Amino acid sequence: MTAQSKSRYAEIYAAAKNDPEAFWSEAAKAISWVKAPTKAFDGSQGVYGRWFPDGELNTCFNAVDRHVASRGTQTALIYDSPVTGTQRRITYKELLAEVEALGAVLQDRGVTKGDTVIVYMPMIPEAVVAMLACARIGAVHSVVFGGFAAKELATRIEDAKPKLILAASCGIEPNRVVAYKPLLDEAISLSSAKPDAVVMFQRPQAAASMIAGRDHDWAEAVAAAKAAGKKAPCVTVKATDPLYVLYTSGTTGRPKGVVRDNGGYCVALAWSMRGLYDIRPGEVFWTASDVGWVVGHSYIVYGPLINGSTSVVYEGKPVGTPDPGAFWRVISETGAKALFTAPTAFRAIKKEDPKAEHLKKYDLSGFRALFLAGERADPDTVKWAEDILKVPVIDHWWQTETGWGIAGNPLGLGALPVKHGSPTVPMPGYDVQIVDEGGKPVGPNTMGSIVIKLPLPPGNLPTLWNADDRFRQSYLETFPGFYNTSDAGFVDADGYLFIMGRTDDIINVAGHRLSTGGMEEVLASHPDVAECAVIGIKDQLKGEQPCGFVVLKAGVNRSPLDIEKEIVGLVRDKIGPVAAFKIAITVNRLPKTRSGKILRGTMKKIADGDAWAMPATIDDPAVLDEIAASLKAKGIAG
Repeated sequence: MTAQSKSRYAEIYAAAKNDPEAFWSEAAKAISWVKAPTKAFDGSQGVYGRWFPDGELNTCFNAVDRHVASRGTQTALIYDSPVTGTQRRITYKELLAEVEALGAVLQDRGVTKGDTVIVYMPMIPEAVVAMLACARIGAVHSVVFGGFAAKELATRIEDAKPKLILAASCGIEPNRVVAYKPLLDEAISLSSAKPDAVVMFQRPQAAASMIAGRDHDWAEAVAAAKAAGKKAPCVTVKATDPLYVLYTSGTTGRPKGVVRDNGGYCVALAWSMRGLYDIRPGEVFWTASDVGWVVGHSYIVYGPLINGSTSVVYEGKPVGTPDPGAFWRVISETGAKALFTAPTAFRAIKKEDPKAEHLKKYDLSGFRALFLAGERADPDTVKWAEDILKVPVIDHWWQTETGWGIAGNPLGLGALPVKHGSPTVPMPGYDVQIVDEGGKPVGPNTMGSIVIKLPLPPGNLPTLWNADDRFRQSYLETFPGFYNTSDAGFVDADGYLFIMGRTDDIINVAGHRLSTGGMEEVLASHPDVAECAVIGIKDQLKGEQPCGFVVLKAGVNRSPLDIEKEIVGLVRDKIGPVAAFKIAITVNRLPKTRSGKILRGTMKKIADGDAWAMPATIDDPAVLDEIAASLKAKGIAG
């Protein structure tokens, strides 16, 4: 492929594969160390080895302090909140002052190096300050998505055993205010682990009642620290010490706490900001996510700030705050060079404004690239985004566990040709392979389990929180010597990776292993379909049969029955009779997590008549009743 010769990717990837010690030692020079590591990797430490084992640093120093001398007056954070009508710009110097003061507040309340702190906050700048203040004093933060149900928050308090909880009084949705304090109080009462203190950021939209002796007002405590001249200094930690614990969404029973270390994470993020996203210091990078998710940790907070860039903190939605032009407004007003968001956000915009009429109101002349991750980016949505934005649209693939992209199209090394439906190629450090059920490699274009050869690169989880054995069982035992991604897909003859869904989403129809992702591609290609989901439902004859749910674009006035018939015909034409695709159901919306992932597993349980529990991360529980009613109308729901 001649276009690849313009990219340095092949050379860089080979260097990382052939001599990882040299590659990552060189990458580590982008970080300010208290004690520079003398070796990049020690295979004898931890579950599978540890990165930069003798290095010492402070992650907050790398994200804030070291930039103040050279770019102190540069904006570090742009807060844009259409739900409150608020915009703020915070310089690196101002951010440092806030972080130093909150760090002192934490220390005054007994938080020391190695203690855990839970952060339970919405998308406001104080959430970023909270994370950085923990990193500054060597405390381990665990961010729980703001507004998470009390029972789920309680399980995380139980597991993390926080010394203190940093919280806000409420979150704000487009049409409601969600009071956090009652949820937090209930969660603490349910947990046997009790924090010593709660520091509460009072928002004017809903002030929280305070419990004497335990609860402290954030603004008052920070003001008192500043008045007393208290400034928490950076505490030196080992590269292998934990920076944070992030619990994976949708867990049942004891939650799974993904551990992120300090040194490897800093190095990996610094490399990715330049190598993958092609963002330079001083440029604006916008990740439209939430600090409650891994994407928010890596690319709202740590990645852009370590890089000396400006990060956007957006408290709003892609549509409805106030219209489908919300993203275009933010890009235009902030001067963002790139946007990173979930494919579901763009499907929502496409549904409401299929002709992108709102885009015409805004100047996006400085905008360079759109990055998508979090769920499979269907080719139809990618093509639509390319057509309206006229910039590269980069699908890339990663997981909570990895902390940064496993595969992508590295703009900083020179872009590779785009193939719709593929997140392109593995990033340096990731030896990605496709294997069959017995762990044997399969050839090009053959579906299998996607695995990553150990060791995982810097930035990936070294283990689970206080659960090395669970880490081994969950990720390393199925395919010895490899990390099991639990995703299924294939690699084509050019080395491009295609992620076709979770291994659970590969359905067995009369002995044929079929990808629901492949079927969703076909459904999404129908001109009237805004978004879709395919699940496998029980079938006495064939084992499973596919069932497709479709949401139509705004303004479609045709009969849903006619569209459903056309969709069935499309799958038959493009995949063949082997798919046995006969059921298409039009619905008003799909059940999703707050991060935009479609809850296919729960939909399948409803269709199969199996017992199911309300997912902890669901955005709107009422959608599941709508799905059940739609299935019943088709005579399907068990």
